[in-house]
Amino acid sequence: MNRKIPDPPLPEVLISTNETKNLIAKRVARGRMRKLGPRLYTTDMTSDPKAIIRRHLWQIVAGYCPGAILADRTGLESGPAPDGSVFVISDRVRKVELPGITINSRKGQGPLPSDRPFMRDLFLPSRSRGFIENFVPTRKIGGVSRTLPRAEIESRLEREIAAIGPEGANALRDLAQEIAPALGLEAEVKELSAVIGAMLGTREAALSAPAAIARAEGRPYDPKRLERFVEFQTTLHDTSPVIRQAAPLSDAGRANLAFFEAYFSNFIEGTEFPVAEAREIVFDGVIPEDRPADAHDVLGTFRVVSDVNEMSRTPETVEDLLAILRRRHAMIMEARPDKRPGRFKDRPNHTGGRYFVAPDLVEGTLVRGFDIYRSLDAGFPRAAFMAFLIAEVHPFADGNGRISRVMMNAELVSTGEQRILIPSVYRNNYLAALRALTNDGYGRPLVRTLDFAQRYARSLPFDRFEEAEWVMAATRAFMKPDEADEEGVRLEMPNDDLLSEAQARFRRSAQTLS
Repeated sequence: MNRKIPDPPLPEVLISTNETKNLIAKRVARGRMRKLGPRLYTTDMTSDPKAIIRRHLWQIVAGYCPGAILADRTGLESGPAPDGSVFVISDRVRKVELPGITINSRKGQGPLPSDRPFMRDLFLPSRSRGFIENFVPTRKIGGVSRTLPRAEIESRLEREIAAIGPEGANALRDLAQEIAPALGLEAEVKELSAVIGAMLGTREAALSAPAAIARAEGRPYDPKRLERFVEFQTTLHDTSPVIRQAAPLSDAGRANLAFFEAYFSNFIEGTEFPVAEAREIVFDGVIPEDRPADAHDVLGTFRVVSDVNEMSRTPETVEDLLAILRRRHAMIMEARPDKRPGRFKDRPNHTGGRYFVAPDLVEGTLVRGFDIYRSLDAGFPRAAFMAFLIAEVHPFADGNGRISRVMMNAELVSTGEQRILIPSVYRNNYLAALRALTNDGYGRPLVRTLDFAQRYARSLPFDRFEEAEWVMAATRAFMKPDEADEEGVRLEMPNDDLLSEAQARFRRSAQTLS
């Protein structure tokens, strides 16, 4: 009995050689393989050819150009240009056009000792080589230019300097000067050196990229955060603002509102006290011996948010913004000298895997954010933007959430609008809305979340502490958010019946006491 010998297995993509061309021809004839490009075949008979090629891009490039080094814009981008162009240096000149990809190979200096091995018998240029090669002027011929535009090179250099610091930038420049003669790029390395020097403030050179100019001026910023700020600006411009005037309150009512603002704002940050204990801290000055710093956090926040004059101040200039931030933070964090009250962070900070703006980019990012803030209408739009700006920059070592909400509510107090409260049970909704904007640029969830929280705060009877507390308890405000999520409980908007019952309870209690 003759057994059929199975075909030897082949990879998903294959460039034919003298050894494999007959086997491939048989497979193609049997409908087991198909052609994608010159000598390029695949065993995938259904997927889009562009998707297959992208999946195996560097294997394919290495097959056509073994031993090549990624060059020009590809050397910095480490991927195809927007039109699918890939540029390499190899021992021969060729152009290979494939579905979605065009491989452009030119002769030139091969890998240097400072270059790095890459995938599939390819090499990646050192960052120094990548930058000086891109300073070579080239013209666009039928597609993208072989090298990056000047502004893009400057933007990438600025990000590089932000990551490696001045010493790293000088090392990058030194290596570029060392390898430039071998590459024949002496003029280009002089240009690179001038640009780096301008950004480090040691030389003068014309710059075109906004981020590079900002670094040269001494206020570098985080361009990715600026993109988010612009996206949120668009959302706020496209949202019809609801002007929700603050409820008229007695002096006691304003103090009660400030108390719950401070209480909930600290809860969000993990400083939890029973309401009765927090009330003693704020109104009676009772500081628990076992938690003095936590108590002072609540008390410090209350002192800021209960000061009408302080909460009526909003920044008119970026210098005002920086000064107000520092002053309010110093007041809130007074009892925590290790957290550098009133001083911007000197070390990176993060939550889980999410890193905030680097210390040397804090002021510049706030400056850029302030330009957007000024373009918005006073009241809720500016309040929402300020909340996101400060939370996203995270300018201090600690207390950033509290100061962001203080800055938010100051925008509302200054226009006579209702303050926003984020009750304990609403914490996850609020943080999820911030993450949606940070991660994906979706600003509407934050607008909706803050709008609901403002409507909720506007409905509460703050003139009587016990009455307000009872309504908040009845609407689940004090529930821990994780427990509420497990039970499917949400913050409820007080209705007229609930508010009437609260008033009746207060009257009965007052009559009993009298």
